[in-house]
Amino acid sequence: MTFKPVSLKPPRRPGRLWLVVGLVLALAVAGGVFAYRQLGGSRSSRWLLFADYRANPEKYAEIVLQPGMRCGDAPFAFPTTGVPFGLWDQSFRPGHRHAGIDIFPGTQPGVTAVYAAYPGYLTRLPEWSSTVIIRIPNDPLAPTRQIWTYYTHMADTDGTSFISEQFPAGSEEIFVEAGTFLGFQGDYSGDPLNPTGLHLHFSVVRDDGQGRFLNELEIANTYDPSPYFNLPLNNNLNPEEFPRCADELTIEDWTLVEPDAP
Repeated sequence: MTFKPVSLKPPRRPGRLWLVVGLVLALAVAGGVFAYRQLGGSRSSRWLLFADYRANPEKYAEIVLQPGMRCGDAPFAFPTTGVPFGLWDQSFRPGHRHAGIDIFPGTQPGVTAVYAAYPGYLTRLPEWSSTVIIRIPNDPLAPTRQIWTYYTHMADTDGTSFISEQFPAGSEEIFVEAGTFLGFQGDYSGDPLNPTGLHLHFSVVRDDGQGRFLNELEIANTYDPSPYFNLPLNNNLNPEEFPRCADELTIEDWTLVEPDAP
């Protein structure tokens, strides 16, 4: 007769093992996202100065771009006052590709004016509290195609619009010259509990071939704004430095607007 030894150890519970594995994977993903945000993504040497710029904007006066500034023979003049910290095709989170430029003024919402960078036909959809888009029938870099210039975040956190009264919601195809006052920079995101931080988001948007603009959130639907401003605004080519003009700078004779006194 033979006897099978009886184990004195309790049987393994597969469920507990899978729980541990799942916990480890979740921690790894969370750690990866944290590392991405701290060490990569938008954390270029330029972006790491952002908090200091907000606290001490006067230290950065020499790199602040002004409305009406034109670099060399650029077709577009700069549309507002501020520093472009967020560039085209920069990433602010895993899987994200920024479709425009973010210009930060270092001021307060409702103070820093925004102007049209190039002539065109302005539309403001009925539901847009912070956004206008301008149709340019002949792209100055490729005259056979139509493009659109997109300006957004011109409202406060609650969605109170800072857009000029000349362009009420529902405006369509209003011709504007370069230098036309469009509104003031704000921090509207669509969620009052999660404001964007004060800035102007500007992008050059593709046409769908039928006379309509494409979804600006997708980078494939936008153009690199660098050649339009003659500035290094493509994050792939300029991941670290502040955009500066390497050519002669001129200032357009625009009528600049000041905010109303409180």
